[in-house]
Amino acid sequence: MSRVTQWAAAAAAAVLLAGCSGGSSGGTGAEGKGRTDPSATASSTSKGTASSDLPASLTSQRLAWGHCRTTSTSAAPGGDWQCARIKVPLDWSRPGGETIGLSLIRARATGEHAGSLLFNFGGPGASGVATMPSYAAVAGDLRQHYDLVSWDPRGVAGSEGVRCRSDRRIQAAESVDATPDTPAEERAYLQDAVDFGKGCAKAAGKLLAHVSTTDTARDMDLIRQVLGDTRMHYFGISYGTELGGVYAHLFPGHVGRMVLDAVVDPTADSVGHALNQTRGFQRALDDYLKSTGQDPAQGSRRIAALLKRIDAKPLSTVSGRRLSQTLALTGIVLPLYSKDSWPTLTGALDAAEKGDGSGLLSLADAYNDRDASGHYGTTTHSQRVISCLDDKQRPTPEQTRRLLPEFEKVSPVFGDFMGWDTAGWCHDWPVAGQYDHPLVGAAGAAPILVVGNTGDPATPYEGARKMADGLGKGVGVELTWKGEGHGAYGSGSDCVDSTVNAYLLNGTVPKDGKVCS
Repeated sequence: MSRVTQWAAAAAAAVLLAGCSGGSSGGTGAEGKGRTDPSATASSTSKGTASSDLPASLTSQRLAWGHCRTTSTSAAPGGDWQCARIKVPLDWSRPGGETIGLSLIRARATGEHAGSLLFNFGGPGASGVATMPSYAAVAGDLRQHYDLVSWDPRGVAGSEGVRCRSDRRIQAAESVDATPDTPAEERAYLQDAVDFGKGCAKAAGKLLAHVSTTDTARDMDLIRQVLGDTRMHYFGISYGTELGGVYAHLFPGHVGRMVLDAVVDPTADSVGHALNQTRGFQRALDDYLKSTGQDPAQGSRRIAALLKRIDAKPLSTVSGRRLSQTLALTGIVLPLYSKDSWPTLTGALDAAEKGDGSGLLSLADAYNDRDASGHYGTTTHSQRVISCLDDKQRPTPEQTRRLLPEFEKVSPVFGDFMGWDTAGWCHDWPVAGQYDHPLVGAAGAAPILVVGNTGDPATPYEGARKMADGLGKGVGVELTWKGEGHGAYGSGSDCVDSTVNAYLLNGTVPKDGKVCS
């Protein structure tokens, strides 16, 4: 199982499993009088690479927008969607040197044009080109005034996407125990991490050292310039919130109207992030168990006992593949991204208790981006190469063993896996990590709307306040939704949707601390 931070491959898959849900009114809590967004007049010095320092071959690019083509990860969207390629420096310390190409997609505004609204759907590693057309139904109101634009960040899908191992080897690695109980299992787990890193280094080459969040934030500002926008209007989801915060830190004077939804805690290091997610998924599992009439503590113990039995003896499935403990846990995680998928989780758990792992395996395959033919997408590969370049903290196996009791105390279901993940994810990675946690301070930037969901499993609610505070006084503006699932906008709250739309379309900034219940 990959780290549980991705949005497009996980949350979108959960929504597809459940079907589209109808919108319901989410009442308004602490409502404040709106104030006008000063982004049109705010001015401050950018900390990023100044446009005057970039060669004209980059800043004066004319994008050749045309029909989008079918790719290995997505069918070609019809209608008004257009695709193009943009050149960016491989190494931002040498902007006049070698370049790489990034894939872009857009649909033009249907009304009075206010510029581009750039979307990042998380991961890291999610394909914006593949996700944007399906998300347009959620963001349809925003197209009244914005071109809806997204892209595949460097190292992702159509933008020099990285594939670290073959489908056959991915499936073989699913038998590796991600919660090792013996020295032999621990050696196999860590060796698999080493092998994966070597595969990434071979596949990515010199790109491996240039796929950081900071690199992508600088790419974003070049995209802004080439699209002809004086300000960056942006909608970031999940990891996309971290990317948005880093962009605002580098280019505070270029920030226009920016929404960060399902917010990553910018103060957390890799261990803190893993603990946050352990807490978030256990909280979501508790809410799910309550919805079925179960006591959360008792229900969690029952699921933990099921996982231990599967660890000792993987379950059979109708496909002939075996459901391992790691795949079972992955299958439990996916439906927690969307409340509408909770009934699917109930059916899969009931079947597993009776010895049939087919339901949980189907959920795990959806999370892992595995299709019916056994082909896996590259989202989890890109996720790892980006996050391991970002993360400086690399706990040793010995340090992880000392951390395990804390993780297990937070969650009897997810703690063991998330604890071991801190050691295995970037173990013996070919390139060094860059920082303990991202810098997001953006003094002088226009107000940025930070949207937190109290029931978010992957990016727990507490991160929204920390992001708002980290952006700086007068910059970070928090909006809370008392709901379930990963992300708030388009999840059924008219209060959230109308507040976000008023901010993006009209420049109305809500009172910091507004609550939608």
